[in-house]
Amino acid sequence: MDKVALRCLLRERRARIKPESHGLSRPTRQGRRAPGLSQAQIDQLLHRAPDTYGRLESGRYANPPVGLLQDVARLFGMDEQEWIALYRYALGQDPPYPLNSRSGEEIPGAWQAALDAFSHMAYINDRSWNLLAHNAPFEAFFPRREVPANTMRWMAVEPEARTVLTDWETAWAPMLLPQLRVALAADPGDRTLRGIVRDVLADPVAAAVYESASCRIRLDGDERPVHHAELGPGWVTMCAAQPLAAPGARMVLLNFHPGERRRGRVPALRAPADV
Repeated sequence: MDKVALRCLLRERRARIKPESHGLSRPTRQGRRAPGLSQAQIDQLLHRAPDTYGRLESGRYANPPVGLLQDVARLFGMDEQEWIALYRYALGQDPPYPLNSRSGEEIPGAWQAALDAFSHMAYINDRSWNLLAHNAPFEAFFPRREVPANTMRWMAVEPEARTVLTDWETAWAPMLLPQLRVALAADPGDRTLRGIVRDVLADPVAAAVYESASCRIRLDGDERPVHHAELGPGWVTMCAAQPLAAPGARMVLLNFHPGERRRGRVPALRAPADV
């Protein structure tokens, strides 16, 4: 627990909330000068015992329950990055799930300009693989420049994908379909994922791979064969990242190089030992 950082974060966020916005009056007792909700008012709003929130903010609450942290974060209107910080300060680890169960469905608009700056193919999809943004090189990858609305659905079940993603059955499906299975296990109520899985199971070839329950879900740094719509046969090396404001969303860079031979993995990047 980082008591100092926890106290600073909670005090700052608490000060932004006017008691009147929750139907409460501003405390007027002598010595009360701090802006925002009082600690007692937070206990009242969260239906907690007196001094529950006070113990949390002061760092006197060892190992606070996840439910309390979640309730406080939602009351304070925290975003996903603040939620991660709160959890780390209070419990010394990352939260097991996003604050908002539908997090990862949108990204800041500034990401489009960032994607446009890449010379390589680049795109961002949401937590269900719906395409949120992409650049022109990514568009040129597809026949007729028709970019799919959902990248996983296209890769997993569309016949066209099996001509673009070379050696689909051996080089692509064993990596793609386990990702889909893992995502559905994490969120079985996601209608988009359930629909894709339903289509996968209706395809005998895809279903066999999906039902094998492989754990081969490597993506970052992997190299796979493709047939680029404009540049012909070659390979793409993938780099994946996650926008911090949208847990579950994915940014993927695809570095294409033409030819029949793969380049192979490049050495990992590490900081010098004396840094």
